Amino acid sequence: MTRYGSFPGSRPRRLRTTPVMRRMVAETRLHPADLILPAFVREGIDAPVAIGSMPGVYQHTRDSLKKAAVEAAEAGVSGIMLFGVPLDEKKDAAGTVGTDPDGILQVALRDVRAEVGDDLLVMSDLCLDEFTDHGHCGVLDEQGRVDNDATLERYAEMAQVQADAGAHVVGPSGMMDGQIGVVRDALDQISREDVAVLAYSVKYASAFFGPFREAVASSLQGDRKTYQQDSANVRDAMRELALDLEEGADMVMVKPAGPYLDVLAKVAEASDVPVAAYQISGEYAMIEAAAERGWIDRDKAIVESLTGIKRAGASMILTYWATEVAQGLR
Repeated sequence: MTRYGSFPGSRPRRLRTTPVMRRMVAETRLHPADLILPAFVREGIDAPVAIGSMPGVYQHTRDSLKKAAVEAAEAGVSGIMLFGVPLDEKKDAAGTVGTDPDGILQVALRDVRAEVGDDLLVMSDLCLDEFTDHGHCGVLDEQGRVDNDATLERYAEMAQVQADAGAHVVGPSGMMDGQIGVVRDALDQISREDVAVLAYSVKYASAFFGPFREAVASSLQGDRKTYQQDSANVRDAMRELALDLEEGADMVMVKPAGPYLDVLAKVAEASDVPVAAYQISGEYAMIEAAAERGWIDRDKAIVESLTGIKRAGASMILTYWATEVAQGLR
C-alpha cells in the first residue's frame, strides 16, 4: 500500500504482539494477597449446603469452614470474612445470638483462628441482619424503624465479643451513623487496640444483593433504603468516607464493586487508608449463570472483572472466587 510520510508514527500495537509482551507491560496485576474470601457458616447442619443462586458457594459446617480457611491460606489469600447463619428459632428482635459468646459466628471465629492462627486474617461481619427475626441491620423502634443509636449499643457489644472470639478485623456493615467511632471506642475500652476496623463506608441499597439473602437465610421484611445509600449518589458516598476516616477506620470499603467502579475510583483517590471493594453475590451469580449457558468464557470473565476492580483503585477485593483465583495466579 502507499505510505504517506511516517503515518502512523505511533504504533501502540507493538506492545500487544505476544502474551509475554502484554504481560510485561501490564499496568494492573492481580495477586493472591489482594483477595479476601467471604464465607458462610450455618448452625445445625452436618454437611455443607449448596446455595442455589451462587453455584459453587456453600453454607459451611464448622468443619468444612476450617478446611476452606486452610485452603485459602495455602493459596495465599489474605483474609476470610465470616458470616454466621443461626437457627431460625434463635433469631429475635434484638439479634441476641449475635452477641452471645456461644453464637454461631463467635464459635466459628474461634474455630478458624485456632486452625489458621495468623496465617490468614480472620475477619468478622459486624451486623445484626443475620440474627434478627425481622432481618434488618439494627433494632427497631416502636414505629418499626431502625433505631440508629440503640443499634450502636448493640454494635459495641458485637465488636467486643468478636474480638474476644479471635477476629483480627471487624467489618461494621450496617450503615448506622457513627458506627465506626462507637466500634473503635468499644474495642479500645477492652484494650483491643490491635483489632482493625474495616469500615463499610460506601454500601449501596443494591439489587445485586439478592443471592446473599439466600446465603444468610435472611428474614428481611421490607428493604434497607433508609440506611444503605442511594445508587444515584456520589457526594453522599464521599461524605460517608470522610466521616469514617475521621472516626478512626483502618480500612474502608465500597460495596458492590462492579456497578460502582466510578465511586471506587473516587474513594481510592481521596482515602489515605487501604480501600477494599466487595464483588457481591449478584455479580458472582451473573458471571456464573452466563458461563453456564456458554455465553461467556467463565475464567476469563472472572479475571477481567477482578482486574477492573483493582484497576479502579481497590487495594483488596472480597470475592467468592478468592481461593480459586489465587490458586490460578500462583
